[in-house]
Amino acid sequence: MGGMHGLWWLFWIVLVAAVFYATWGRASGGRRGSRETPHEVLRRRLASGEIDAQEYEQRKALLDRDAGKSV
Repeated sequence: MGGMHGLWWLFWIVLVAAVFYATWGRASGGRRGSRETPHEVLRRRLASGEIDAQEYEQRKALLDRDAGKSV
């Protein structure tokens, strides 16, 4: 009978751990699991120096133009 009691404790510990693991990303600020928008990627690349201001403006205009078509 003691072995079955131990298995129930193990079951509940595993269940609580699984729920905690599944919800951890949502409770920790919401950025985990979410993706950057194309405009955010473009701004980040400009800020890090990967692209210059002229290329930023060209790509931004292209993104804005494409966004207008899908609306």
